[in-house]
Amino acid sequence: MLFQRVITALILAPLVISAVWWLPTDRLALLVGLVVVIGAREWAQLSGITQLGGQLFYSLMVLLLLVAIALYLPAEWMPWVIGLSVLWWLAVLIRLYRFQGGAEAPGFVPQQMLEGIAVLIPAWLSLLEIHRIPEKGPALVLFLLILIWSADVGAYFAGHRWGKWKLAPQISPGKTREGVYGAMASALLCGLFLAWWLNGPIAQAPLILLLCLVTMLMSVVGDLFESLLKRRQGLKDSGALLPGHGGMLDRIDSLTAAAPVFLFGLLLFGVA
Repeated sequence: MLFQRVITALILAPLVISAVWWLPTDRLALLVGLVVVIGAREWAQLSGITQLGGQLFYSLMVLLLLVAIALYLPAEWMPWVIGLSVLWWLAVLIRLYRFQGGAEAPGFVPQQMLEGIAVLIPAWLSLLEIHRIPEKGPALVLFLLILIWSADVGAYFAGHRWGKWKLAPQISPGKTREGVYGAMASALLCGLFLAWWLNGPIAQAPLILLLCLVTMLMSVVGDLFESLLKRRQGLKDSGALLPGHGGMLDRIDSLTAAAPVFLFGLLLFGVA
């Protein structure tokens, strides 16, 4: 499994980096939109829709919503949308904290269809809004991706080396607190680089470190939230699209929570 994960990552990473760096924002919107639509089909499955027709219909609805937002959402509404998304993820954090376990029968969960929109659409908007920041946009998107990837690596190795205390055993038994500490260390190193690269006032450096740390922690929330949904439906992965990684949602679950939080911080600092 680890070998498959590494091979898939080695294939995908250069493609993703090239797309982020070279594509204009409008074309990147199409590529990320495709990822969101694929993720929407998997989300429909996690919501208990077992028929392919129903899953494709939900994907079509998400696609139409993406098109409508791209054409008609006023630019001045963007900070409000992102702010509401951050509040929603904070509510998810509270929900995960209060989760006490217990078996839930698999089946259709109607409200989860709306939750899918709250997860996927703001993430798409956030990545594009970051990408269109003058001069720094593509580099900031790449930084966000590297922040999440390095946190995953830090969590994996710290968890395997020192992992003892479970983080959320009722939701994702494989995650440990020590793994999160490893991810935090990676996030702080990334934050030091970002503070140096932005070359802002020295007093802003602790805030940059805090933003990277919070972004990383919220990426864990995104991961755990998808794990909770998979647990409800008795699934190990959201799909089988990516060998060693599972489905598309398994690859982007952390990013769906991290992207709005990261953009919100950039807005507060006046970067975006």
